[in-house]
Amino acid sequence: MKYLLALDQGTTSSRAILFSLEGRPVAMAQREFRQLYPRPGWVEHDPLEIWESQLGVAQEALRQAGVEAREVVALGLTNQRETTLVFEKGTGKPLHNAIVWQDRRTASLCQELKAQGLEPLFRERTGLLLDPYFSGTKLAWLLANVPGLRERAGRGEALFGTVDTWLLYRLTGGRVHATDPSNASRTLLFNLHTLSWDEELLEVFRVPRAMLPEVRPSDGDFGETLPELFGRAIPIRGVLGDQQAALFGQAALERGEGKCTYGTGAFLLLNTGERPVPSPKGLLSTVAWSVRGKVSYALEGSVFMAGAVVGWLQGLGLIRESAEVEALAREVADSGGVYLVPAFTGLGAPYWDPYARGAILGLTRGTTKAHLARAALEGVAFQMVDVVRTMEEAGTPLKELRVDGGMAQNALFLQIQADLLGVPVLRPKVTETTALGAALMAGVGAGAMGLGEVKAAWTLQARFDSRMPEARRQALHQGWRRAVERTLAWAEGEEEA
Repeated sequence: MKYLLALDQGTTSSRAILFSLEGRPVAMAQREFRQLYPRPGWVEHDPLEIWESQLGVAQEALRQAGVEAREVVALGLTNQRETTLVFEKGTGKPLHNAIVWQDRRTASLCQELKAQGLEPLFRERTGLLLDPYFSGTKLAWLLANVPGLRERAGRGEALFGTVDTWLLYRLTGGRVHATDPSNASRTLLFNLHTLSWDEELLEVFRVPRAMLPEVRPSDGDFGETLPELFGRAIPIRGVLGDQQAALFGQAALERGEGKCTYGTGAFLLLNTGERPVPSPKGLLSTVAWSVRGKVSYALEGSVFMAGAVVGWLQGLGLIRESAEVEALAREVADSGGVYLVPAFTGLGAPYWDPYARGAILGLTRGTTKAHLARAALEGVAFQMVDVVRTMEEAGTPLKELRVDGGMAQNALFLQIQADLLGVPVLRPKVTETTALGAALMAGVGAGAMGLGEVKAAWTLQARFDSRMPEARRQALHQGWRRAVERTLAWAEGEEEA
């Protein structure tokens, strides 16, 4: 047997999954690590904890399976994306804690850049918004606040990386300082059109070019692990940011194919083919991957509340466990005209209204808790419809939606999603699609498989076809839009009051 090893470095834990060449999971290990909150709105990780936890689970997965390093064809790496690190060249010593993607300390810098009229430049070059979410503002903060860092970076003594770059540097003993386009395109420093670091944007953030990693194809040669880590060197042949890895693991390789991961919130990525699509209404344009000499792009949209809506029902006492929501919602044939808009923390794409608040509309004396449960599921599904329709306005229609994440286990919810979208919703047998995508990319990079085998590794568990007449779908969506309008700007002025 030959195997592929995926390292899946997430926000709260590090995981490693060993796959067969056919994409079947063989062994998995996971370890959580600390979340650091030095000030309100600040989120950090200890870079050494990220490294030690990720190395530990990789070694453990091999041990569990009784597999030796010589049986591993290649290692693939996927990671939490915009988290930002700086470290010493040569020693790999961290020069500050990692600043996590959730961190908001650079909000004022983003406002300053917007006030200077720079947002259109960043949107056109990078496909992104000027937001603290992305790496560029975090790196600018580090350069301004870590004593001596800017000078050391200018001399090439201090290096920048996202989490993939940091792990590559440690795995290879400092021989490789690199990233791939899917991660580079999340930094606010990478030009989507030239596929290179953008000198003008580097100048805006005062980032020395010498500290940036080399950008290699997602299926490129990223060196090999130090022999002492696993008993023998393992080739590293695949790197992808986590959401792009899930898109690849779902084998959404063609234009118009998309995936949605339903976690606490939900991330939808739509493959837009070989050209970047201008990102409409607050959606993001990003590199999906670079493989076999070709670059694919994607549109990305996120909503804040998906599985969290089910958790809210649980908190109200309507259900005891999240799994019960499906049975409760099945007690009624529809929501009885009730709409639940889950704008508990504002609304994401395409509305981008931080002052929107949650609402339940259409209540009557006949409304039951089953109607509320069904309206909650529909509220999550309607948010995805809004994101998809916005993407389609940019010229790429969605053919089908492949799904993963916790809510993908709810068959009623997936049927509702298919009905409201009007396209098939597909759930695969292997739902660990992020790790699978990294493993398959490494397999392609190592020459162990082609894109045909990537498609073959994806196997269907359940398909949900739309059964709703178009007129009914349109009427329900019109009702949803009316409900959303009533929630917009609801809390505006409360902070000043």
